[in-house]
Amino acid sequence: MNDTRGGVHILVVEDDPDINRLLCTILEGAGYAARPAFSGTEGLLWAEKYDYDLILLDLMLPGLPGERLIQEIRAGKTMPILVLSAKVAVDDRVNVLALGADDFIPKPFDNREVLARVEAQLRRSRDFSGPAAQGALVWGPLRLDREARAASVDGAELPLTARELDILALLMAQPKRAFSRAQIYEAVWGEAYMGDENTVNVHVSNLRSKLARAGLDRECVKTVWGVGFKMGAL
Repeated sequence: MNDTRGGVHILVVEDDPDINRLLCTILEGAGYAARPAFSGTEGLLWAEKYDYDLILLDLMLPGLPGERLIQEIRAGKTMPILVLSAKVAVDDRVNVLALGADDFIPKPFDNREVLARVEAQLRRSRDFSGPAAQGALVWGPLRLDREARAASVDGAELPLTARELDILALLMAQPKRAFSRAQIYEAVWGEAYMGDENTVNVHVSNLRSKLARAGLDRECVKTVWGVGFKMGAL
């Protein structure tokens, strides 16, 4: 079920009314439909009721903290989650990425950067399922349907985030090729790589953990020392 306004639906979870209003104005000015929520509890209510294309959220929320909200959403949904927060320490950023967020923007933020990152996330979602990317990728019992944006092992669905799906699709499309962290970052995030290995490493680690819980060897995504990552041998 989708919300009824516009073609692209974005949920904005931010307890500060002025910041929430600003974010909604930025998004609506670009032609998106923005739904405001002012607590983690309200955000979860809307996220469970509708299928949003993207969620933009703060971490320090009343009712349900942002970190917990990410976990609740990721229990069943894969849309991109973009975090805006005054928590800017490396540990905080790594933690939200490990929980399932796709990107992190520190506060105070630049309006243009927020819109650019939102558009980049939405563009990658469209590219992932567009005509050139349609069809399934198969690696042993692992299957990734690019059109449906879903992955499964022996028919059982894998609860992957949008970033994890993109990384896995990149590796599975060329299983014999080793991709550097820079190549993965630039292909999946669509931005110039600035040398921060944490972002790619955390997402690959999460991906491996989910594959392992589904019964696959963690080395099905293999580390190639001095290079990066590739699909392992069957």
